[in-house]
Amino acid sequence: MKKVLITGAKGQLSKCIESSLVNFENVKAFFLSADDLDITNYDKASEVFKDITPDFIINCAAYTAVDKAESEKELAFMVNSEGVENLAKLCTVYKAKLVHISTDFVFDGNSCVPYTEDSNTNPLSVYGKSKLRGEELIKKAKCDFYIFRTSWLYSEYGHNFLKTMLRLGTQKDQIKVVYDQVGSPTYAKDLAEFVLNFIVSDENFEYGIYHYSNEGVASWYDFAEAIFDEKNIEIHLEPISTEEYPTPAMRPNYSVMSKDKIKSVFNIKINHWRQSLRKCLNNV
Repeated sequence: MKKVLITGAKGQLSKCIESSLVNFENVKAFFLSADDLDITNYDKASEVFKDITPDFIINCAAYTAVDKAESEKELAFMVNSEGVENLAKLCTVYKAKLVHISTDFVFDGNSCVPYTEDSNTNPLSVYGKSKLRGEELIKKAKCDFYIFRTSWLYSEYGHNFLKTMLRLGTQKDQIKVVYDQVGSPTYAKDLAEFVLNFIVSDENFEYGIYHYSNEGVASWYDFAEAIFDEKNIEIHLEPISTEEYPTPAMRPNYSVMSKDKIKSVFNIKINHWRQSLRKCLNNV
């Protein structure tokens, strides 16, 4: 039986992990929200670790308000960097393995080929910088860690692009969607099931940074078009440029990540984003 502590219990990835547990009887999961486990408070977090003595930590806790982070830099770094450092240090003390979820926003989007785990990082936003700093602090803590960078997460839970499009589809006849930001939409349940499978496998996979997203490439416009197509919702989509839709935080125009390393090391196959979108929409 593996004891697994999951932070950020109210978020969509945690919810996907929880809904997947029916297939993982040998996992004893502890889902803790910020009210139960404040990762920014080392001493209080230490008490939780001491009480649970987990084998694995899946850190889903994060400050993810990308635009708001531009005006709340201190809070973003407190959660995404200092809080993560606390977890990494506690994993060292209590001999737990850390599974940390990071982001494609650590890249600047200037590439024209998929980013590898060794590609240069250069985040454009406060959010991206805070997540990159979290990665650096994990490595510095010298704990046993797996960092999974992912992109464009969506699911039937929480607030995300898919849920927003479905809501707008019932309210509007026309929607403007950015066409010049390209990445890989990722169904959070696919990521959740991958993480649980590797935790219960008992195999000693190489520690380090990995990229996990669904296969394939899309723009936000492509993603929106696919959502409405799959749901047979008739709506007029107007493609617009990033310039026409200014936001406080800059975003990478291209954030496609190579999955070669994770597929090789973990010996896995990853669904195409369109296939996983269809699966998700069956649950919405």
